[in-house]
Amino acid sequence: MTTAEQFLVDTNVLLEATDERRQHHKDARTLVETVNPLVLPAQVIREYLAVATRPIPANGLGMSMADALENVRQFRILIRLLPEEKPILPTFLKLIETVPCAGKRIHDAHLVATAMVHRVRTVVSLNGDDLAPFAREVAVVTPSQALRQRPPVRSKPTLRAHRRSR
Repeated sequence: MTTAEQFLVDTNVLLEATDERRQHHKDARTLVETVNPLVLPAQVIREYLAVATRPIPANGLGMSMADALENVRQFRILIRLLPEEKPILPTFLKLIETVPCAGKRIHDAHLVATAMVHRVRTVVSLNGDDLAPFAREVAVVTPSQALRQRPPVRSKPTLRAHRRSR
């Protein structure tokens, strides 16, 4: 498959796949476990670890670092990690000059710049509104839309240790 056919997975999809209580858990988990090819940048892993280990009252999953790292190991088996190439920074800087953004949207701009450098045209995310300013650069689909576009195949191992601590 060509790079253009890949789906870049956003952090919120991994969080949904992890937390059985979330609304889109089933679709996110099915996507991660069965759809090829999926890719993600290291940024998504960093963001996932930050939220997964944050306490529940602070809008996190309240997981131990050991459990969160086990999930990351499983994600790394199922999803190809994109290299952090030198062209990402200039692409990112040019993007934020042309698409106004500030604060947390800077993370979204960096995700889009990474997709652009790696010629990934589609981001799977549950935050379509946050990525809407970048619609000229990438298409955004939800996990359920991605599953409709690309039927699941059962060639990937299943996720383990995806739970939310109480």
